[in-house]
Amino acid sequence: MDPEEASVSVPEAAADPRGTARKLGLTDGEYERVVATLGREPSSAELGTFSVMWSEHCSYKSSRRYLRTLPTQGERILVGPGENAGVVDVGGGQAVTFKIESHNHPSYVEPFQGAATGVGGIIRDILTMGARPIALLDPLRFGDPADPTTRWVVDGVVRGVGHYGNCIGVATVGGETVFDPTYQGNPLVNVLCVGVLPADRIQLARAERPGDIAVLLGQRTGRDGIGGASVLASAEFTEHGGPDEAKRPNVQVGDPFAGKLLIECCLALYEARLLSGIQDMGAAGIACSTAELAAKAGLGMDVDLDVVPLREPSMDAWEILCSESQERMLALVRPERVPDVAAVAQRWGVEATPIGTVTEGGRLRFTHRGVLVHDAPAASLAELGPVYDRPVADWVHPHADADIDGPAAAAEPGTLRAEALALASSPNLGSPRWVTEQYDSLVGHGTVSGPGGDAAVLRLPAAGVGAAMGDGAAMGDGWAAGDGAAVGDGAVAGEGAAGIAVATDGNGRWCALDPAEGARLVVAEAARNVACTGAEPVASTNCLNFGSPERPHVMGQFRDVIAGMSQACEALGVPVTGGNVSFYNATGSADIAPTPVVGVLGVLGDATRWVGNAFVAEDDLVVMLGAPTRPGLGGSEHLWVTQGRVAGRPPRIDLAEERALQRLLVAAAREGLLRSAHDIAAGGLFACVVESALDGHLGVRLTPEPGVPARQWLFSESPSRVVATLRPDAVEVLTARCAEHGVALRPLGIVTAEPVVAFADLFDLDLDDLAGRHERALPEALGLG
Repeated sequence: MDPEEASVSVPEAAADPRGTARKLGLTDGEYERVVATLGREPSSAELGTFSVMWSEHCSYKSSRRYLRTLPTQGERILVGPGENAGVVDVGGGQAVTFKIESHNHPSYVEPFQGAATGVGGIIRDILTMGARPIALLDPLRFGDPADPTTRWVVDGVVRGVGHYGNCIGVATVGGETVFDPTYQGNPLVNVLCVGVLPADRIQLARAERPGDIAVLLGQRTGRDGIGGASVLASAEFTEHGGPDEAKRPNVQVGDPFAGKLLIECCLALYEARLLSGIQDMGAAGIACSTAELAAKAGLGMDVDLDVVPLREPSMDAWEILCSESQERMLALVRPERVPDVAAVAQRWGVEATPIGTVTEGGRLRFTHRGVLVHDAPAASLAELGPVYDRPVADWVHPHADADIDGPAAAAEPGTLRAEALALASSPNLGSPRWVTEQYDSLVGHGTVSGPGGDAAVLRLPAAGVGAAMGDGAAMGDGWAAGDGAAVGDGAVAGEGAAGIAVATDGNGRWCALDPAEGARLVVAEAARNVACTGAEPVASTNCLNFGSPERPHVMGQFRDVIAGMSQACEALGVPVTGGNVSFYNATGSADIAPTPVVGVLGVLGDATRWVGNAFVAEDDLVVMLGAPTRPGLGGSEHLWVTQGRVAGRPPRIDLAEERALQRLLVAAAREGLLRSAHDIAAGGLFACVVESALDGHLGVRLTPEPGVPARQWLFSESPSRVVATLRPDAVEVLTARCAEHGVALRPLGIVTAEPVVAFADLFDLDLDDLAGRHERALPEALGLG
């Protein structure tokens, strides 16, 4: 029914609207603002839409003022914050879109579906931009691995990520698995997705003209997921923590096979240029997609909820509006093109249902069972929600022994050896194979280097193909792979194939000890990981995981993290293209450590010239590139493993020094000077060289850094340092390039055929023993081995 013919002129007010508003999470002040906006008491449907659209998850009401300070401009940036995902020009008529999102609370309530639908949601964000999703990364953080609840969450999350990614056909190529007590009552499940598209065919989530038809594509709407992301992500867990059975219906239920059909349907619609605009139905469902599409153009929309395909016919209007049922998109189509859209959708087995019309006047109006149940300005929902300047407390170091970095002076070789073996058995440094073997990292034929490297490396399809391949096209068609090309670590991608590298990094310990410095370090490490592969870092995305914004110290952490991140992104040339803020990661009064997770994208002109982290050949020279090893073990994995403490100060970074190192790595890779490159990060030099030796099945003999105490040399996590290997005949040229870039080169040792990792005259470790410890660390921590 046309809203103009509805049986009442304005929606009927809800029973006890103020009480209902409180139950839905609206404050009394926000409720009064809704009343002022409407000029009357709101209906139940309106309370539902305002509660989800003004939630922290959807409106960014506590973070928006800080996010505006991040650098977002760059010569390669085609689309920045404000759309579903950022888009970067990678040359040759191609673009890449990427973004990271969180699904933390749903994944604690129902780990399998929470993680699976987190994957599905970020895939649809990428699809909405007009791109074919090609890769996923999953930075995960959990509590004590010995705790039964943690083990249950880990099992469900890993299976959920693997199930959805594997079934929908998008490779999972990297990520992190971190254990720390700060996440005991609130695990973090962040997922990054990458997609590729023609640079001249970007889709935007906005209406273009009155009269366009809103067409609902995909699955039917059900009660699963009502308030899933928008409500669960805007409230903390109870004091006692633990999964809450009452919240499980709030978690969405995904169907990756329906998601795969939706991908191919949308790509076919893009290829035929049948759409005027499109928006994913993620958080807040129909309420969000209609409001955002209309508000961005200053237009409105009339929607008949009676024609929305439902799984449960008895659903109320507010349930239909706020359901977050998965695998749904809302497309805007010119009236004359609706039959063509329906035909494409039918070919792919996707439901396509016209549910409304774009209108002038800026009103968002919904009818249900012949009654106008919602009439509000679209902008009031999508753009004009509350923005808070919350109280902020300056950061205070949380530990009494703040200036104690742990013993860095001389130590007995036997003690150092024992500490090294303890680190080798840490689940944070061990092999991620138990996780990654559950993921398909090769589907799609684009993976050059997958899990286990500093960054994932992907080759891109030839321009004009691969993004939308038409009926029956094979996933591999159009990929520029060259004859005989293989995939996986060390693979040859095909001469001249363009490529990208992408990495994610985060460090809650550093940011707990110093939020601004920790954020600078995190951005630098993510960009450095990309540069180690030879790719030029060009853009970033972030997922900002914090406690309750209603606590001043959390907002102080947030403010300082944004400041540090902004400085690092500006200095390193990786502007922010978008991201996500996840607040209320808390159980009772216990907030998680501030945990910004940063994804960095790099561009490889030729994917055959990527550099791995594994040692390659006997007698290769081992060198350290970059900054000297700086004092301090604050916030290190060594300090945690050996003393059970998060204390001290995180290492300090010189961003100009970091920038010079990254430029050198890119230049050296282009000239073919480096056989391997691996950044020194968690676990220090010890963990770095052990990983390279294990990956290459080769030994190494090292000489100490002059003037640096042995414990510091082995375990310091100070930044801007990379261990690289090269052929002896390349030393002269690399030395010259280092001088040109102002980067120090220090001899470190030699690669050997003998299966031993030898740390000068301190101690030797058997490579086979290290391999066993490395492989067992994670399964044993989880009680699986």
